[in-house]
Amino acid sequence: MTDLTKLTLEAALGGMAKGEFSSVELTDAHIKACEAGGKLNAFITDTHELAREQAAASDARRVSLKKSGGEAGLLEGAPIGVKDLFCTEGVKTCAASKILGEFTPTYESTVTANMKADGMVMLGKLNLDEFAMGSSNETSAYGPSINPWRKDKDLVPGGSSGGSAAAVAADLCLGATATDTGGSIRQPAAFTGTVGIKPTYGRCSRWGTVAFASSLDQAGPIAKTVKDAAILLESMAGYDAKDSTSLNIDVPKWSGACGQSVKGLRVGIPAEYTVDGMPAEIQALWDKGVAMMKDAGAEIVPISLPHTKYALPAYYVVAPAEASSNLARYDGMRYGLRVDGKDLNDTYDRTRTAGFGDEVRRRIMIGTYVLSAGYYDAYYLRAQKVRSRIVEDFQNAWNSCDVILTPTTPSAAFPVGHKFSDPVQMYLNDIFTVTTNLAGLPGISVPAGLSADGLPLGLQLIGKALDEETVFKAASALEAAAGFTAKPEAWWA
Repeated sequence: MTDLTKLTLEAALGGMAKGEFSSVELTDAHIKACEAGGKLNAFITDTHELAREQAAASDARRVSLKKSGGEAGLLEGAPIGVKDLFCTEGVKTCAASKILGEFTPTYESTVTANMKADGMVMLGKLNLDEFAMGSSNETSAYGPSINPWRKDKDLVPGGSSGGSAAAVAADLCLGATATDTGGSIRQPAAFTGTVGIKPTYGRCSRWGTVAFASSLDQAGPIAKTVKDAAILLESMAGYDAKDSTSLNIDVPKWSGACGQSVKGLRVGIPAEYTVDGMPAEIQALWDKGVAMMKDAGAEIVPISLPHTKYALPAYYVVAPAEASSNLARYDGMRYGLRVDGKDLNDTYDRTRTAGFGDEVRRRIMIGTYVLSAGYYDAYYLRAQKVRSRIVEDFQNAWNSCDVILTPTTPSAAFPVGHKFSDPVQMYLNDIFTVTTNLAGLPGISVPAGLSADGLPLGLQLIGKALDEETVFKAASALEAAAGFTAKPEAWWA
């Protein structure tokens, strides 16, 4: 039998449908892989016994559905990892922070509830940057996840969804949930040779997902292939009355767009994404991507997104401002960590000091400052005006193109600790990704080549709001042309 952990999600679902193997067999294989992959620190909490129970229940459902002529769920019997930002009923959810302690929700996030209804088997809760604040997975209170690529030097898997990306790249799970506030799905996907998509803002419910920056956060999947990502997103997405920002629209069958021709598709190439100091290999990869899309029949169109240079500064005003508001609820009074002080204010102070890591405290302080009297107009209001200009840039670009092609990251994965002491250098990792969050657009990262050091590099495709179908079609064509099949050596096993 083929090594079950090497299968794509699509192949695994097909194999179970044909009776070639059961969900129990598939799940056991992935549990063994997870146990062998402890050095990667991809999981904060494992749910292996629960996974075995869910797998057995899935196999029983398949037998019943076969007898009744019913259809299996989109993810029936598939072992999946869940980023520990999604609340899961009866399973510890801590957002990689000390302040939530042993918090165990009595409710389920809408995204994971959708996936469980479709037959998902949950292997465990995946590591991340604390409260999703970071670009390397080094701010986690549970230690950093390690990129499966290269064993002679520990590399970051990207962030904040580093555990999700590392687990998928190392074949510990068939796919994983993730969240993206400024690039936290796409950047780790690029660093690990996986596929990651952030859908249009509002496609996936935010209810039951621990908030970072509410106007920017969006759930999405990290997967082995473009089609796998489409299948996962079909399950994750959908209207939710409990989320006021959820879009009340149908979820298309995006997997059907994969493999379609891109002949005549207009691919925009923004001049502003050629930034100072960008490594030659990133420019070369971008040029290669342009050539591949052209060879596939697409029309290449030069475009301008003139306010791109202001996106990163605007993001690092808006995101911390929203974070300072969202994280005000963690005060030790109702749940999570509590450090008693001499009075109420001292208890607040001691609890938050002990519970939050350096990066979270830094962003809370920045956010509180830019929202304070005397600075609101100078910083937050101005950042929101810049955001409106960025939205206008994209709206103007859509007059001449259907999708936009850019690099995903300004470099390949870097060593653990290499940028940790320099927040500005760390923030620059998001330079190509934050615009889509500010504009609420869908964006996907596809592995397209290797660096000079043999590390994965990704290309990003950005689409019109609600036009994930075109994004998946273009991404599938790019994936086929790139033919990326490289895998890390299993040094951790």
